[in-house]
Amino acid sequence: MKLFLYPLAAIGLLLAACNGGGEGGGKQPVSTNAADTGKVAVMTFEKEVHDFGKVTQGEVVEYSFKFTNTGNKDLLIQKAEASCGCTVPEWPKEPIKPGESSYMKVKFDSHGRPEGYTEKELFIQANTNPPLVTGPRIQCVIVAKK
Repeated sequence: MKLFLYPLAAIGLLLAACNGGGEGGGKQPVSTNAADTGKVAVMTFEKEVHDFGKVTQGEVVEYSFKFTNTGNKDLLIQKAEASCGCTVPEWPKEPIKPGESSYMKVKFDSHGRPEGYTEKELFIQANTNPPLVTGPRIQCVIVAKK
């Protein structure tokens, strides 16, 4: 029975503490959360998909996706990976200021990949909200060597 009363007492104290200012005279809570202060980095890509067209098996192709920080806080990319190890992204390590643009280079290695259509997607971890962004995609049709 006592185990049941302790959580109830804790909840009661918490509610009383939150309402302690009386009628309209209480202080507003202060938060350092970026979402609460309105400061957030936003990664906006100029192009969401790049189609390489036909790629010969064994060929390595690359494309640089341009993006802009359309938020109001410096953008810092911690990590970027693709849906497959055959696709390797490279990203800027320095912060991207609001309004500035940069590039994310993507290399696709078709060596050992089967013939036919393929599509690979990027997943980017940054100081955005949400912190995991589904980024742009690359597409191609892999053809056999002649």
